[in-house]
Parts: sequence; C-alpha cells; structure tokens
Amino acid sequence: MRSTRMFGRLLGSPWPRSGAAALAGALPVLAFPAPALWWFAYVALVPWIALVRSAPTARRAALDGWCGGVGFMLAVHHWLLPSLHVFIFLIAALLGVLWAPWGWLAHRFLGGTPSPGRASAALLVLPSAWLAVELVRSWQGLGGPWGMLGSTQWQVGPALRLASVGGVWLLSFLVVAVNVALTVLISVRASRVPAIASLIATVAATSAAYAWAPRADVDGRARIAVVQPGMYDGPRGPEQRFAREESLTRRLAGRDVDLVVWGESSVGHDLGDRPDLARRIAALSRQTGAEVLVNVDARRSDRPGIYKSSVLVGPDGPTGDRYDKMRLVPFGEYVPARGLLGWATSVGKAAGEDRHRGEEQVVMDAGGLELGPLVCFETAFPDMGRHLTEDGADVLLGQSATSTFQESWAPEQHASLAALRAAETGRPMVHATLTGVSAVYGPDGERVGPWLGTGASAARVYDVPLAHGVTPYVRHGDWPVDGALLVLTVLGVAEGLRMLRPRRTGPRPLVPRARTARESPARPVR
Repeated sequence: MRSTRMFGRLLGSPWPRSGAAALAGALPVLAFPAPALWWFAYVALVPWIALVRSAPTARRAALDGWCGGVGFMLAVHHWLLPSLHVFIFLIAALLGVLWAPWGWLAHRFLGGTPSPGRASAALLVLPSAWLAVELVRSWQGLGGPWGMLGSTQWQVGPALRLASVGGVWLLSFLVVAVNVALTVLISVRASRVPAIASLIATVAATSAAYAWAPRADVDGRARIAVVQPGMYDGPRGPEQRFAREESLTRRLAGRDVDLVVWGESSVGHDLGDRPDLARRIAALSRQTGAEVLVNVDARRSDRPGIYKSSVLVGPDGPTGDRYDKMRLVPFGEYVPARGLLGWATSVGKAAGEDRHRGEEQVVMDAGGLELGPLVCFETAFPDMGRHLTEDGADVLLGQSATSTFQESWAPEQHASLAALRAAETGRPMVHATLTGVSAVYGPDGERVGPWLGTGASAARVYDVPLAHGVTPYVRHGDWPVDGALLVLTVLGVAEGLRMLRPRRTGPRPLVPRARTARESPARPVR
C-alpha cells in the first residue's frame, strides 16, 4: 500500500512522470526485430494509454503523449545514434510532438470514469489518430514509415493475409484497437462490456476479412540468385567488394538462374565512365545465362550529380533499363535545408554531398520477367510496391546496404519489411544486401528459403513462386487511412459544433427569492 502511494506521488511529479511516459512509449520496440516478440505489440501500448488517461489535465495528457512519442522514436531508431549522435534526440523531440494530440484524445475519451459510449468511441478514435500520426511521419522528408506498428506482424500468417486487404495500415489500426480495448478492460470497470464486445467484434471482423481475402495463386516460378559479398572497408573496399561479387556470381554458372541480384552500392562507378566494369558484368551475364541487376552509387556520366541507380546488365552490356532512387534518406543521402542544417555533417555521418532524386518508378524486362526495383529504405513505403505492381511487375526487388548498422537491429528490421510488401501486393519480393540480412518472400509474405545473415559472404539461389492476382490493397489503396481521416474529421466537426453551441441559461424567476427567517429587508444575509 505504501509503495502504491509512493508510486502515485512519483507520477504526480512532472519530471518522473515524463520519464515514465518516455519509457512506456519505448516498450513497443520489443515487438520489432531483432527481439521480434510480435504478440507483445498487442499489449505494449497499455501502460502508455493507462498513464495518459490518468493525467490530471488534458494538457498534461498531451505532454505524456509527446514524451511517449519521443521514447517510441528513440527506441525504434536507436541504431541511428552512432551516425546522428545528438541530432537523433532533436529529431525524436520534433517527431514526438505528433503524439501530443493522440495523448489529448486518449484523455478526452478515457480520462476519469468514461461512460460506455465514450469508451466505445475511443476504440475507433484512438486507432484512427495513431494512423494519422503514422501517415504524417511516413512522409519521406520526415524519415519515412520506418517503425509502423503494423510491421511488427511481418511473420504472422493471418496478419499477412490481412495486409493484402488493407496494407500495413490495417494491421496498425487493429493492433492499437486491441491495446485500447485491453486498457479499458483492465482499468475501467464500468466499460468492460463494450471493451469485451469490441474485442469480439475485432476478432469477428478480422476473421471475416481473412476468410474473404483472395489467396495468392502461384502460376509460375523463377530462379533468382542473391549475391551478398560481405563487409569491405577502407580505400580499396569498393574494388575488393566488386571482385568478391564477381567471384560469387561466377559460381552461379550452370545453375539455371533467371536473374542475379546484387545489393545497393554494389558498383562504385557509373558504367558509362567505366566501360571495363560494364564488360566484366556483361561477361558474368553470359556465363550465368541471366541478366544481372546491379546498383550504382556514383556521379552519372550523362548528367550532373550523384545518383543511386538500379541498372540491368545483359550479355551485351547495360540493357538501357535504369531506375534512379526517388526517395532519399534524410541526412544519410542528403541534408534537408543544408544551408541551415549543414552543421550536421560535423557531428555525425551526414551526407557530405546531396544525392539527386529520380523522377519516376520503372518496371524492367529481364528476359520476360518483369522487375520492380526499389532501393534501400524505399522498401518501407507501401505505396511504392503497390504502384510497381499496378505497372505490371512480376517480382519486387529491394537493393539495400546496412553495413553502417551491422551490429544493430537494423538489418533484420529492414529485411522484415519485404514480407509486408510481398503480402500487400501479392508479388514475391527479393531483398538483396551487401552485408546482410538478405531475404526472399513469396507472394503471400511467407519466407522462401533461409536468410543470408550479417556474417555471410555467399551467393544463394532461391526458387521464387510467382503470382499475378490483384489484392484488395492494390485495387483499393490506403483505404484504412482514408477511413481514419474520415473518423477524425467527423470528430473535429462534432467537437467544433459542441463548442459553438450556446450554453443554456435558465429563465429568471417570476417571483422574488424567498427570505429565510434570519433575513430582513433591512439586513439581508450576505
């Protein structure tokens, strides 16, 4: 009892309470790789929501939301600390503000002793508000959609099936809805019935969606080889890496492969400037009997600036198919507002020179196999895989390099995203890296063959199943986001009308107020 009172007094103090909110906001990181405790995502928000609803004021609840958002961003992106140093705390503080309205709404609907109606509304409003936060921070200029809560379900078969219906957005909505229902169930006795009813309704709705969602019908196969050279640093690193890639690719001769994929920045010179490298890759294509998809990180020979480009090379040299990366990593590949924030290059590993962006996505033809390339963290964007599928891609290909974060959770987090893109689009996805983790997933999001871990230097051939159906997500797009924004719009209009409604004032009494026995006309009671 005494410890409970002490804990309550502690949470009543501003700084300890802010620390508790940041810690509560950080808990969901355990549901992401590498811990990958996918089931924990369904309870990870409960302490945060419970803390926010106990806030003494709505303003304090918004502050708890902000502090929790800071904790969430720091935890999910902690592996960026060696690169961004102190700058990561500034970014987390800025993006954490997005959760302040979410905290205010949690207090508005769950604070005090909420009625069953308010608690029921929270089960719709709070997941919608969370999706709005993910929508805003998924803008490429704010770092992209890394760490979306729904992506914790990348290895859960039923969840991947739901991703084909509403993408990772639907998974995020469901995860938050379950957390809200559990919070109400635990801490609001008067509203346990709607909480239980909501949990049952959620299970019923997801079961119906699971049963209704069309399964990926496999109608072909492709043998795709992933070449992962491993770590090569130092002045001669790019040259040694290319030699290793060349050696590993030669071993694929006679293995009847349809495509060979190298990782991001696998070639350090533009092939127009280095025809000798183009000839060496073309020779590999002839030896293996397959086109080679490389990735060039270099200054282009035909236009100014540095680009990251996926380039397809056939037996006669580059085929002409080229995709220039469109969504660049802030600070890693360009510095936003360099004139103002250029000092970041002196405190971290920010880009010394901005890369240039590509203008459009490209579907490449590799001997009848239509390829949809993505580079690095573009695989985190649901819309890019969807657009490539609409344009006719048979296979999605992600070329990545996470060597800077080799000993962190980043490589496994990055590899897991390919499972969601595959499930969303009904297309297999190959995630090829320089230093691991490389992975392949079928059109239903299920893993194909083993991963190539961060310690591997190898070439592995995957028998990749192909499918060409159209998933509901590809057909209808980000409809869960549209639904969430509609919910918040209706809520905003309702709140606005409530505030504008004039307060009722009772009619004036028609007779004078009666005096008590102790009053008199000369001396009224004051």
